[in-house]
Amino acid sequence: MNIEFSIIETIRDGFESEFGVTIPEGEIQLQPTRKEFEGTYTFVCFPYLRFTRKSPEESGKILGTFLVENNSLVSNFNTVKGFLNLSISDEVWSKRLVELTQTHLDWPEDGSEMMVEFSSPNTNKPLHLGHLRNIFLGWSLSELLNAAGKKVHRVQIINDRGIHICKSMVAWDHFGNGETPESTGMKGDKFIGDYYVKFDKEYKKQVAKLIESGSSEEDAAKSAPIMKEAQETLLKWESKDPEVYEKWKTMNGWVYKGFDVTYRAMGVEFDKLYFESETYKLGKEVVLKGLKEGIFYQKDDGSVWVDLTEDGLDEKLLLRSDGTSVYMTQDIGTAILRYSDYPNISGQVYTVGNEQEYHFKVLFLILDKLGYEWAKECHHLSYGMVDLPSGKMKSREGTVVDADDLMQEVIDAAAKQTAELGKVDELDSDEAENLYRQLGLGALKYYLLRVDPRKRILFNPAESVDLQGNTGPFIQYTHARINSLLRKADQLGIDYAVDNDVNELTEIERDLVYQLGEFKNKVKEAGEEYSPSLMAQFVYDLAKDYNKLWQNVIILKEEDINKRNFRLLLSFQTAKTIARGLSLLGIESPQRM
Repeated sequence: MNIEFSIIETIRDGFESEFGVTIPEGEIQLQPTRKEFEGTYTFVCFPYLRFTRKSPEESGKILGTFLVENNSLVSNFNTVKGFLNLSISDEVWSKRLVELTQTHLDWPEDGSEMMVEFSSPNTNKPLHLGHLRNIFLGWSLSELLNAAGKKVHRVQIINDRGIHICKSMVAWDHFGNGETPESTGMKGDKFIGDYYVKFDKEYKKQVAKLIESGSSEEDAAKSAPIMKEAQETLLKWESKDPEVYEKWKTMNGWVYKGFDVTYRAMGVEFDKLYFESETYKLGKEVVLKGLKEGIFYQKDDGSVWVDLTEDGLDEKLLLRSDGTSVYMTQDIGTAILRYSDYPNISGQVYTVGNEQEYHFKVLFLILDKLGYEWAKECHHLSYGMVDLPSGKMKSREGTVVDADDLMQEVIDAAAKQTAELGKVDELDSDEAENLYRQLGLGALKYYLLRVDPRKRILFNPAESVDLQGNTGPFIQYTHARINSLLRKADQLGIDYAVDNDVNELTEIERDLVYQLGEFKNKVKEAGEEYSPSLMAQFVYDLAKDYNKLWQNVIILKEEDINKRNFRLLLSFQTAKTIARGLSLLGIESPQRM
């Protein structure tokens, strides 16, 4: 039953019957009625006054009367300054609810393919709070696009080469004394991250010493012995020096094992991994070919550049004077390789922080100049940084918030709060631990996804696990509460099949059915807008409105069997929709709390 389509067609009939005007198909739009007014759908009369030649109020009344008389779906109307608010009959909502329970919540596959890149860490440090927003955004967007009917390829590019990797290698040479993650009992990514911090500390010491000896700050920064050693290590790596290359593979292997543990804890996986150590070669080949074709140019020092000044940007370095590549070079190679591996994708989304917006403008423009039509199908999902009350995080100084530690912190906070409220008294230890994990990770994911991706976030762990307000646990608790109700109904042997003649619904019941019917549209909208926050807001509003129902109507003890069954079926569909909505955010829905 497409209620909107039926009403729109009747409005078109009304214009023809009452005003002698044919409104083209697709021109009339309905919008949700504002909460402070009675009704479900609103038709705005103002743009059509040239056809009616009457006041906004009178135009609305004429059309409203025609709708009530000619469309059985519309039970009543009211006009507010040219806004025609339409109420739908209770029988329609009853039939609509039954229809929704029999309909799949996802869109059917449409045959299209998309690629979403997310996470993409460096192999010189563990995943941290900043990565978490990236990973949760990329995973959720993948789920939304998939639910909207698209086949999604989840990928990441591992930043496994470059000067930052060499810094950890040099520090391990100097300070490691042969220790390994196994010998120290540390996760591999944390082990390597510690050496990255040690490099920075030693580098600062050496720079300070050189400045004390009379060097300028600029010269000291360039000539510090440990930095020179890192630069020499990078050149040796690019020339495939056996000793350096073997050490690089070993140390990166430690990091990958650590990453895998973290990804498993998050419930995240990838379809394919790309490595910069492989894609940069293709990027260099493409750049050199572009140089021959006159797309790029070479400076006297041998470096290769692209001039984008005519496009409103600037000149961009693509190859250094020593022939080594830069990030742009390898990103060019990565993009080309992906479209070669997945020729049927209709778009590629890069989930990367907003400090890289200019980088992606340049990348997509370069790919376009190289003649790749699909460059126009590339999109940068730009998101704001995550801050803590203590300030900005810095990897080099070891002030980042480790992802593993933060996940454990919110799980522990969820355990403490849940236990204090007596929510786990009936659960055994394994069930309780699983619930703490679901609540903690749900709190963390929801907190980082509920905000528009473009906005910066100040993360508050204590606020995220609150069972009240706009939080993951509040929504999860609503789901568990509904399931408790439905279990009681099952124990009583209640079959809540709904009679289609249910009437006298409350306003909140009508609103809930309407919201449930909007779920698939919200999935589509959130995917098209690359904004999981739209789905987060939807499930929060649904949970909040269901709690209004819970507080204001009787359900199990309702004497009218049809009303009782309608409310139980409404509860069932609400729980089902909340669970699906949360799953699109990567969040599990506990059956009991």
